Amino acid sequence: EVQLVESGGGLVQAGGSLRLSCAASGFTFDDYAIGWFRQAPGKEREGVSYISNRDNGKYYGDSVKERFTIFRDNAKNTVYLQMNRLKPEDTAVYYCAAAKEALGYVFAAEDYDYWGQGTQVTVSS
Repeated sequence: EVQLVESGGGLVQAGGSLRLSCAASGFTFDDYAIGWFRQAPGKEREGVSYISNRDNGKYYGDSVKERFTIFRDNAKNTVYLQMNRLKPEDTAVYYCAAAKEALGYVFAAEDYDYWGQGTQVTVSS
């Protein structure tokens, strides 16, 4: 059974940090790129970060650049999203997703094959 399980969300004050984890099982993790997306109430889903499985290339959404860092541990089948200097506007449900094929646009959600259930991040002001 394919699974992506996010964890590490919670409530944090503005300026604080959280580290999200995305643990994968049921597929060959090394063959897949991983993306993080988020969705706040009443807003569209937004691409947050992406890490390739081929060259370890990384991408970040404009709103999180210089604050978030993505990295993967293939030995643990896990991708992490380190989130620093959090802002209230970062409040959302965060999802990780896996994509096997090379993506023309890394935040094209429709190109991802598997999705997790999400983890809530709430940043208080």
